[in-house]
Amino acid sequence: MHISTKCSVALHCLIFIYEYGEKTRVTSDLLSKSTGINSATIRNIFRALKKEEIITVKAGTGGAALSCPPDEISLYRVCKALEPDFLSKLIGVHRSPSPLCPIGRNIHHVLDCSYQKIRNDLKESLGKITLVDIISDYERIDQEETESEEGKGIENQ
Repeated sequence: MHISTKCSVALHCLIFIYEYGEKTRVTSDLLSKSTGINSATIRNIFRALKKEEIITVKAGTGGAALSCPPDEISLYRVCKALEPDFLSKLIGVHRSPSPLCPIGRNIHHVLDCSYQKIRNDLKESLGKITLVDIISDYERIDQEETESEEGKGIENQ
């Protein structure tokens, strides 16, 4: 009961495509090395992202590119592309409560009221976070790491 790691792998790939896609041919093999995930899994993720028109993939020689601006790619859109029913899986109700029990008979209807609100809130929150935000976080953290490494080099001289 969680958002699949496929979403984090897909976001890793999207950041990589954004950062390096114009300089190099971004293939499933290259992303397999970067993510530590099997290239067949990367290709499956590519298929889902391509179907939702998040990326394009050149036939034959390969090479992925973003098919829309990063501010149009929300975290919700990526998760939904990979797992269309992820919100229901994330917040679901147990399958077989007893129909002989008044609570068991009604628990699905009772919890659906609250759970639907949670799903809607989560969908809204995930929709507000875009690839631009994630790339910005990546670039900030990468810059901090670079500055930290430079500082260590100065201290050791």
